[in-house]
Amino acid sequence: MASPSPAKLYSDDVSLVVVLLDVNPFFWASANSVNQPTTTISFSKFLSHVLPFISSIMLINPQNQVVVIAAGVNSCGYVFNSESDGVSVLELRSGLLQRLEEFVERDRQLSGDDVKLAIASSALLSGSLSLALCYIQRVFRAGTIHPQPRILCLQASPDGPEQYIAVMNAIFSAQRSMVPIDACMVGVQHSAFLQQASHITGGIYLKPQQADALFQYLSMVFAADLQSRSFLQLPRTAGVDFRASCFCHKKTIDKGYVCSVCLSIFCKTHKKCSTCSSDFKQASSDSKTKTDSKRKSVEA
Repeated sequence: MASPSPAKLYSDDVSLVVVLLDVNPFFWASANSVNQPTTTISFSKFLSHVLPFISSIMLINPQNQVVVIAAGVNSCGYVFNSESDGVSVLELRSGLLQRLEEFVERDRQLSGDDVKLAIASSALLSGSLSLALCYIQRVFRAGTIHPQPRILCLQASPDGPEQYIAVMNAIFSAQRSMVPIDACMVGVQHSAFLQQASHITGGIYLKPQQADALFQYLSMVFAADLQSRSFLQLPRTAGVDFRASCFCHKKTIDKGYVCSVCLSIFCKTHKKCSTCSSDFKQASSDSKTKTDSKRKSVEA
C-alpha cells in the first residue's frame, strides 16, 4: 500500500512566483499594425513594465523566488530563475533581456519556411503551464516547508483553440495542487482560457484599461502574496467565458455535440468519436429501433 503524500507546509510571507511571459515573435511584430492593432503596447514597452515588476517581487522579500518561462510559437522554456541564477536585482535586466533575445531567435528559426502558419499561431500557453507546474512539483518534493506558489500569465496573443484540451488539463492539475493561476491580458481580446484558469484555481484575471500603466496594475494587484490577499480588495472578473473548443476543428463554439463515453466535444455530428471510437450511428439506430418496437407494442 502506497504511503500517503505528506501535507504541504507553506511559509506565510514567502512566495514562489512563476511568470509565464508571452514572447510570440510573430504576434509582437504585427502588434503595431495600423489596420488591425492586436495590442496597444509594443514588446519593448511591455518588457519595460514587466522587468521592474519582477525586481519588485524580489525586493519585497529576499526569500521570494521568481521563475520566468518564455512562451513562443514553437517552444517554451526557462529563461530566468532567481534562486539558481544568483543574480542581483541590478543584473536582472541585462541578463534576462539577453536570454529572451536568444530564446526568441531560436523560436523564430524553428518556424522555418512556415512563416504564414506561425503568424496565425498563438503562444504555447499549454506548454508553459506544464513547465510551471512541473517546477512547482519539484519544489514541493525538495523540503518540508515551501514558499507559497502561484502562476502569473502575462499574455498578449489570443487563445489557440487547438490547445484547449492541454490547457484545461493543466488548469485542473493546478486546481488539484492548490496553485492559483493569475492572468494579466494585455492584448485587445479577452482570453477565455485564462478567465477559466483564474476562476477555477482561485486566481485573479485582469485586463488593464490603460496599457501605459501596466506596471501600476502589476504592482498593485499581483505583487501581494497569497496571505495578504485576504486583507485586500482585489479586482474580480465580471464574467467568465466558459465556451469550449471542439475536438474536430479546434474552434470555439457556443453549442455542440458531446460524446457520452469520453465527453469529447464536436461542432458537427459524426458517425464515430475520433477520441474513443464510439459508434454514434449505431447508438442512434438502436435507440430508434427500441422506440419503434415500443410504438408497435402499444398499438398492438
